[in-house]
Amino acid sequence: MLADPSGAAVVSDFDGTLAPIVDHPDDARPLPGVGALLAQLAGRFGVVAVVSGRPVDFLRHHLSAEGPAHPAPQFVGLYGLERSTADGRTVPDPAATEWRAVIDGATARLRAGAPDGTFIEPKGLTVTVHWRTALEAESWASAAVQDEVRRTGLEAHGGRRSLELRPPLAIDKGSVLEGLTEGCSAACYFGDDLGDLPAFAALADVARRRGIVTVAVAVADAESPFEVLEAADVVVQGPEEAFTVLHWLAEAPKRG
Repeated sequence: MLADPSGAAVVSDFDGTLAPIVDHPDDARPLPGVGALLAQLAGRFGVVAVVSGRPVDFLRHHLSAEGPAHPAPQFVGLYGLERSTADGRTVPDPAATEWRAVIDGATARLRAGAPDGTFIEPKGLTVTVHWRTALEAESWASAAVQDEVRRTGLEAHGGRRSLELRPPLAIDKGSVLEGLTEGCSAACYFGDDLGDLPAFAALADVARRRGIVTVAVAVADAESPFEVLEAADVVVQGPEEAFTVLHWLAEAPKRG
């Protein structure tokens, strides 16, 4: 049973956590019922959020439950570079917007040199190079991204069969979790990839400094980085098991 959930935060990644990993990022979809489940959680817990490398508009489109009566989770996109607002707007971090033209230039150069089978995914304030369907292109992707790092001052971040270029700002899933859990008595985070490690570390840090109860949940599959599994408090198998745990949180009776 749970203590009063209104003081707790439930936060999750998207790809590999609420949605299965797919060959092409445009084809990713959440498991059936995830949007309604997030709305149910948002009606119960003090903070419910999805924190992802995806843009906020993508998250809102695929995860919002239908109907005006449903509470909405918070959507934090691009690792914290943009956020949703209660009135449905998307607000970028002001410091990140100064890098938009730099991202656009890097995107154009990457597209011009990309081998067949690779996919250059522009996200406005970041850009990701994917080689899942062209594994032989990994060396090209690594060299091209490092060239952009030297040319532009952008930072490279690794992911599943991908590399992402982001503005060099002190914003990541860890800083997002730090803010979302302010004032909470408990918090959990579900994630599956290297980009989720800062969130796991932030949970450990706020548990130590604030004395709150935290749980880092790794959503595992055959590709899972060892570092993610090692950093987690709990490991579940795939988005299906993550859904089961989130459903339990939504339905579990209060203690007392």
